Amino acid sequence: MTVELTRPVSRRLLGTETLLVLGLSLGQSAIYAVVSIIAKLTADGPLSKQTASLNTSASARPWLDLTYQLLGIVFALLPVLLAVHLLSRDPGDPARTLGLDARRPGQDVARGAGLAALIGLPGLALFWVAAHLGLNATLVPAALPDVWWAVPVLILAAVQNAVLEEVIVVGYLVTRLRQLQWRLAAIIAASALLRGSYHLYQGFGAFVGNAIMGVVFSLFYLRTRRVLPLIIAHTLLDVFAFVGYALLPREWFDWL
Repeated sequence: MTVELTRPVSRRLLGTETLLVLGLSLGQSAIYAVVSIIAKLTADGPLSKQTASLNTSASARPWLDLTYQLLGIVFALLPVLLAVHLLSRDPGDPARTLGLDARRPGQDVARGAGLAALIGLPGLALFWVAAHLGLNATLVPAALPDVWWAVPVLILAAVQNAVLEEVIVVGYLVTRLRQLQWRLAAIIAASALLRGSYHLYQGFGAFVGNAIMGVVFSLFYLRTRRVLPLIIAHTLLDVFAFVGYALLPREWFDWL
């Protein structure tokens, strides 16, 4: 008697897998962000007078705070490892499938820096307009105490955000939706709307800006099949926002 150890993966299984990966990662974040923006809109006072804080302290004791920060960064990356593991069932190396390998380091860095400039400068202008129209909450990109490890942790947080978002929302999601035979326009829209949705806690300007970024990044990935430049671009953007806010004079950021 022969026991069948493997079987073809059906579209239904792929769809369920995709929902589970998103539910454990940024799909969950999107739901919480929707609840957060509803809470802000129904609270006393306008949206612009409320605050959205990132990279907040987890304990008044510095060593314990550092421990919590590092644990949060490590465990936030587990969905990425899960997604790569699941993609390893497909033919080929998942690192090459996602474009995470180091075949083109110079080109990846150059493209990442170019994408950061392309997204960052118009993004600042859009954020400024949204803030003045009252469409965003007041953003605090970094709220860690003045300790020696604050900047290294902010850099690690920027890398973690970039790896999590670009691997899940672009590399993994686009790959799976293509296997599910979605149309390209629907794939780009799904990736962009998901990216915008989990930034809704910051306000509607953040939703629009990140959705536009999602369209650009999805198109780039569909053309190049490389997610590493997206990770580099996203890391540069977040390092600029997090570390800049932590080190530069606070009055420079009053417009946020």
